[in-house]
Amino acid sequence: MSEHSPTIPDGGPTMKITVFGATGGVGREVVRQALDAGHEVTAVVRDPARLDVPAHDRLRVAVVADLTDEEALLPVLAGRQAVVSALGPANNKQARLTPIAGPALRAIVSAMDRAGVSRLSAVSAAPLAPELPEDGVLTKVVVYPLLRRLLRDLYADLAVMEAAIGASRTEWTVVRPPRLLNRPRTGAYRRALDANVPGGKVIARGDVADALLSALSDPAVAGHALGVAA
Repeated sequence: MSEHSPTIPDGGPTMKITVFGATGGVGREVVRQALDAGHEVTAVVRDPARLDVPAHDRLRVAVVADLTDEEALLPVLAGRQAVVSALGPANNKQARLTPIAGPALRAIVSAMDRAGVSRLSAVSAAPLAPELPEDGVLTKVVVYPLLRRLLRDLYADLAVMEAAIGASRTEWTVVRPPRLLNRPRTGAYRRALDANVPGGKVIARGDVADALLSALSDPAVAGHALGVAA
């Protein structure tokens, strides 16, 4: 699989979506694109002031202080059809001190089961994918080992997250991007099922958001990791 993966176009099927990590770079793009596509969005935040998205009649902002509290999660999942997680540690130090993605997703998938929400897409990272035979020697011997050493706590948090998602009863898709660029959606990116995109080094945050939303309506990627790259 290697193709452009557009969001659901105007006039297509719409959903009620809960977005976790809505104040991050990818999360804000998910909220904006989901609203543009006609979806009804519940943006889960800790600080509403950080959600740089204009008010909208299909946008509900919900404050949840502790994403590991299942009881607090149930109200933001009730009546929803899908969940997008853009959660992740901001840096390796934060992941070492306070892992975010793993503990939160353990609670989220459990709360989704209780609330009857089945579809989930979540952002992870390319270094968690198996190495490709066509990866160059530099990538195999230097780049990935260096990244995995320098960012070991960050990737450990994401690995716990992926394990929790994979063990859940959700219809999940994990999206694994390489280095993120602070750019809007282009629609011109490649996908690879259960692998990284060959030669894929970067991708716009807007395109990662596009991939997360597109996965929700694509049964072919349910139960799989999806590599994405420009």
